[in-house]
Amino acid sequence: MDFDQLETFLEVARHASFSRAAEKRFRTQPAISSQIRAIEEEVGAKLFDRSGGKVALTAPGKAFQKYVEATLEARKAMLVMLGEMEHIPRGEVIVGANEGTCLHILPEVFAHFKKQYPDVSVNIKRADYAKILESVNDNSVDFGVVSLPVTDNRLTVVPIHRDELVVIAPPRHPVAKLKAVTIADLVKFPLVVPKAGHTRDAIEHLFYERRLKPNYTMELDSSELLKRFVAADVGIGFIARSNVEEDVRANVLCAIPIADAQIKRDLALVFRKDKALSRAALAFIDIAVKQNPEKLASRR
Repeated sequence: MDFDQLETFLEVARHASFSRAAEKRFRTQPAISSQIRAIEEEVGAKLFDRSGGKVALTAPGKAFQKYVEATLEARKAMLVMLGEMEHIPRGEVIVGANEGTCLHILPEVFAHFKKQYPDVSVNIKRADYAKILESVNDNSVDFGVVSLPVTDNRLTVVPIHRDELVVIAPPRHPVAKLKAVTIADLVKFPLVVPKAGHTRDAIEHLFYERRLKPNYTMELDSSELLKRFVAADVGIGFIARSNVEEDVRANVLCAIPIADAQIKRDLALVFRKDKALSRAALAFIDIAVKQNPEKLASRR
């Protein structure tokens, strides 16, 4: 068996699906099935139970998975070590982040990194908070970029960006004419909010502690969609200030501070504490932290 087959095995194991593994590996489902059959024939054991329309690891499959993960991690460490014998960061850095972070925070970090280390490939996997942490823990990404707090004690947390939530509204909306808005003011208007996540939790807490009942008119799983619906005057919303700066400059939206609350949205790089970081990964951390040192220092 070869490394390509082992990586295919891990994708099937992670997603419990041949079709999902085929999407991730950019292969056809029959090609994925063929690779798994070849491995099973070589090891002489059935690795997946495909009965009942579901895919699950067998007992031999679970044991095999541990060896495959260790093998691929050792291969990666070996390639990094050989590359670093030249004292030049190279290889690949894989980062998991959500939509807003991908669009508004990471591009500048990536641009600085690529200028200094053009031989390092940088890839990003877009996902929600829970999936990002899962990807970090199963080693399918090197880093995750998530909002704080992070309570998983298996992870190292490195703050990289300080932000706050603001209220957004169309320029002609009554709220847009205010210098600041109170939480009590907001219950008078329909609200467009995230379906889930830290931002939604913070919003819920604000209204709960004041015993106010918000009028949620729409719940969305995309920060960009949220901005578009607010611009269309479906309702007003909450979003991180950095995610709306371009829209404010273009006079598409107005960002209004919250007068009686401050909702921080601090972002951090997270990675496994037991992960041996490559020179390229360490360089990425350094650039990400230095990207906005003034904001980091001002809110410590």
